[in-house]
Amino acid sequence: MSRPRLGAAPMSSAQRQARPHGSHLWAEGPRDRLRQQRPASPAASTRRLAPRPARWAAAPATLVRLQEEYRDWLDNLPPNLESSALADKLQTIVELDLEELQAVDLPRGYGRD
Repeated sequence: MSRPRLGAAPMSSAQRQARPHGSHLWAEGPRDRLRQQRPASPAASTRRLAPRPARWAAAPATLVRLQEEYRDWLDNLPPNLESSALADKLQTIVELDLEELQAVDLPRGYGRD
């Protein structure tokens, strides 16, 4: 049994491909349903990573800022938490020597060292 026509004259294959997906009379396929459920995502942009030395420099700087936040948290703990497990963990973070990470002499690579 053939499918019913959508118009008075048969469509060419180019016309069939150009028509909107929702205009066919038969059941939608799983891909059509997925397209309708998920909004179309924008094209993925190709983001370039910063060079390794720049990424290395940014990492300890971030850790130092976080360490300062943890130091402030430890300094402002209420008296009933000063001898708790939380205070011990905060103290461990505060005592980390992050200056050593910042002082690392990174290799430049390709014989430029």
